Amino acid sequence: MPESVKTLAQLFLRSVAFNKPDHLLAKEEGRYTPISSAEFYRRVVRVHQALGRLGLRHGDCCAILSENRWEWALADFAMMTAGIVSVPLYPNLPANQIQYMLENSAARAVFVSTLEQREKVLSIWRRLPVLENVIAFEGWPGGAVSRIFTLPHWIGEDPVTEQDSRAFEAAAKAVEPDDLASILYTSGTTGTPKGVMLTHDNLVSNVLDAEPDFRPTDVALSFLPLCHIYERTIDYGYYLHGITVAHADTVESVPASLEQVRPTIVAAVPRFFEKSYQKLKQNLATEPRWRQKLFEWALQVGFESTSFRLENRPMPGNLRVRFFLADRLVFSKIRARMGGRIRQFLSGGAPLAQELAEFFYAVNLPVLEGYGLTETSPIVSANRPGCVRLGTVGKPLRNVEVRIAEDGEILVHGPNVMRGYYKLERETAEVMNDGWFHTGDIGMLDEDGFLKILDRKKDLLKTSGGKFIAPQPIENRLKNNPYIANALVIADRRQFPSALIVPNFQRLEEFAREKRIPYRSLAELAQRTETFRWLEQQVEEACKDLAPFERVKKITVLDRDFSIEAGEMTPTLKVRRREVESRFADVIEKMYQQAAN
Repeated sequence: MPESVKTLAQLFLRSVAFNKPDHLLAKEEGRYTPISSAEFYRRVVRVHQALGRLGLRHGDCCAILSENRWEWALADFAMMTAGIVSVPLYPNLPANQIQYMLENSAARAVFVSTLEQREKVLSIWRRLPVLENVIAFEGWPGGAVSRIFTLPHWIGEDPVTEQDSRAFEAAAKAVEPDDLASILYTSGTTGTPKGVMLTHDNLVSNVLDAEPDFRPTDVALSFLPLCHIYERTIDYGYYLHGITVAHADTVESVPASLEQVRPTIVAAVPRFFEKSYQKLKQNLATEPRWRQKLFEWALQVGFESTSFRLENRPMPGNLRVRFFLADRLVFSKIRARMGGRIRQFLSGGAPLAQELAEFFYAVNLPVLEGYGLTETSPIVSANRPGCVRLGTVGKPLRNVEVRIAEDGEILVHGPNVMRGYYKLERETAEVMNDGWFHTGDIGMLDEDGFLKILDRKKDLLKTSGGKFIAPQPIENRLKNNPYIANALVIADRRQFPSALIVPNFQRLEEFAREKRIPYRSLAELAQRTETFRWLEQQVEEACKDLAPFERVKKITVLDRDFSIEAGEMTPTLKVRRREVESRFADVIEKMYQQAAN
């Protein structure tokens, strides 16, 4: 293992030393074409030099406002090798929020991807006196604009000279492990986003200590936002181990990218697995009965074989034969829809429902769940091949300590813990105590040292009867139902739990056709009495195994999903619980008033 790598600049040099013909797969006009290690090195050197010509120096801040694409990595490594501090910004944020982050970080330049992103910056530029230059990934008709540059112009076609390489590598080697590498603004389920300061050592130690099962022969599809620390750190791991990386710029393009790239590794969030599971169930419902029976048989075989595969134990002869047939006849068809070569999924960003993890393992699509936060670079713990316990987020990484406080909060200590919040000493002191970071998550360590996440400390709901309820496990149960796309449980200071239910409208329309329920719009369908009663039954079924005080007793069916644009979800698709409760306050009050009458 390359323990000598101490900075992201050194990590880049190590990655291009693999000298692969397909270091990256660049998506152009819907198709992927390879970029070699040598060519990627040349382009990083050229952008690194150009940043120097703009006057950016070691310690200056430069932002990236872009969707996932190969140029994101190009800009990032050009900055990392110059000691410039990168400030990743979510491309779906409105201009006023981008202004706050650019102003707060005192960014001197910003990379932008598309015309839309460039226009956002132009609309606020006059209010940002420190911002000097905009660097566009693409050129646009209309000629050059003062202080706006383009990557194609910077990169050119000229080869890198020996003198260029010596100067570049000297600059890269001058970067120190304790240098600030990035300021990442938390998506913020509550309050104003805080800038998390991560050093080169924070990020590199996390990549090394994760000890992933990555191989140079692997191909990875990167589609989670690179402006979020989860995908970004995982991608650093890909580069360090010589893995070919392809990027998907939108969630909608992921199915096509899976087919084209045929990856062996994919990092995702629970929502991806929830939607994949629901889609599979929807497709299965339209199949002939004999195919449904075959799938049910294969799934049962998969469940029987899971413990053997998890523990690397040989299966009994009869089970081995049945699993071979189940995999050949059923599971291989599921993998084929995802490119046919998936070796492992990685899951993070939020707790994955145990039933989902069990299902994907059963159909021979291993999902390795981990846990972390932006403040921990991000990985705290992870399941690894040969060391997996479903329903947990694995064991803490080497060099990372975890302990559980008296109130159940998870505390973390290690080289991955952030330097602090940018310009926010009081907020930093609130979460740091003697080097231990207070995560705000509630969890437990089992007898073998596997960490289990129970809920967010601030999200625990206390009923008027004094009972504490963890909403996320209940919401996960509800979202596992094929007719429910999203759900939010309400119970704080209430006499019982209720829920806002977002239907899976595709399945709901199928139900309406089957039952001959008339409707003129999805909004009308969501409010039909027949729809309400059907969804009420689904919720009751999902909650039947819960303790009586945890069961959802009243629901309201919404006619739309929660959205980022409305401020109800973070850019990482976490529901802003307080915002949703505030927006639907009248609806919630009506539920409880009806119950009281």
